[in-house]
Amino acid sequence: MPNPVRTALLALALGWAWPALGQTPDLPFTAADIEAAQYGGGALPGGRSALTAKVQLLLDRSGTSPGVIDGFKGGMSQSAILAFERRTGLPQDGIMDPHVWNLLQSFAVRPVTQSYTITAEDAAGLAASIPTDYAEKALMPAMAHTSIAERLGERFHMDEKFIQFLNPGIDLVPGATIQVMAPNPPLRGEVTRIIIDKDNRRVAGYNARGEMLVDYPATIGSSVTPSPQGAHNVRTVAINPNYTYNPDVNFRQEGNDRPLVIPPGPNGPVGTVWIGLTKPTYGIHGTPTPSQLFHNQSMGCVRLTNWDAEELAGMVRIGGTEVQFLDAGVSIADATGTAAPSTPPVAAIALPEDGTAAAATPDPAQPLALPDPLAAPQAQAAPVPEAAAPATDPAAPASDPLSPDPLSNALTDALPQGFVVPPLDPAQP
Repeated sequence: MPNPVRTALLALALGWAWPALGQTPDLPFTAADIEAAQYGGGALPGGRSALTAKVQLLLDRSGTSPGVIDGFKGGMSQSAILAFERRTGLPQDGIMDPHVWNLLQSFAVRPVTQSYTITAEDAAGLAASIPTDYAEKALMPAMAHTSIAERLGERFHMDEKFIQFLNPGIDLVPGATIQVMAPNPPLRGEVTRIIIDKDNRRVAGYNARGEMLVDYPATIGSSVTPSPQGAHNVRTVAINPNYTYNPDVNFRQEGNDRPLVIPPGPNGPVGTVWIGLTKPTYGIHGTPTPSQLFHNQSMGCVRLTNWDAEELAGMVRIGGTEVQFLDAGVSIADATGTAAPSTPPVAAIALPEDGTAAAATPDPAQPLALPDPLAAPQAQAAPVPEAAAPATDPAAPASDPLSPDPLSNALTDALPQGFVVPPLDPAQP
């Protein structure tokens, strides 16, 4: 039996991270360990584990995003399991079980990790750092990534520290071959309804048939600057937008009392995507800090990871996608009539004695409703760029969708005349 004191000393000597009391130590594991990981019953292990990393990747492929893939059992992963249970008709408790595991196996037809060789382009155009002061941000050429790890983290849906964890002793420089996760390219389909669950911090997209296509973790407003109420519509879509800071219209940062235009980039205030709503100055957008979605607060808007926001931007339709903000105490399950059943829709699943998952995959009460991955991407409409900070009066009634928006007007000359949103780059296999 291992000596816990000796194990702790060894962990400190090797520089292993040690999670909070009650969790398992953050022991090293490899991409091969993630591939070999099998579910043997019970909840996911505490701390960081190869099994949790595998489950996160499979959830990501299903369109039920866990946010960043980092191998840690945490709030965003639990909320993703809960959303996956909701979409498949399972009891909704957010806890891993044999039914969830077996249904996830339909997304495990190819390896969950892959090798990647870093290119010179991965190291190009990096910023030394991103200042917090908006006046200093406005002087920069772009809100670019600050490291190769950060850039690859967004490409492979990973926490940048997890890339380093899987590749100990490897310098992330052009020419180096590393192990990373293997997400699918962005899902395609047409989202006609977006439901925003403030209490559970999830954003779900549905097609015209009422089938859930995607579900993401989000930061949704704050107690000081709450998100809107009721139903609105998608008004604009801008890819890689700039951001206008206007202290007379939005929040005020100490020391900055004049309007400033922050250049585009993944580390900008709205990340790489702005989906503006018919509620002026509010929108759904990306974030420079994806791992903090369940910890940060927003200025009233809805923040997603940049890659989730990019995927959603390819599925919404200007004037054709309703965005519904649920009241406190109302969940997506309540709004869609998918309340949790008391028992699983199939008989109990017995796991083999060796701990590997059963081969048979049970049918859920309702079939999985995933978009056709072969469907042709829809053309992007030309954006009407606007800033993303909320109006000073969040309770003000929504204006006419076609009426002038002061923040849109502030950016009317930000892009060349006739600018058309470029198509999103497909994710690497």
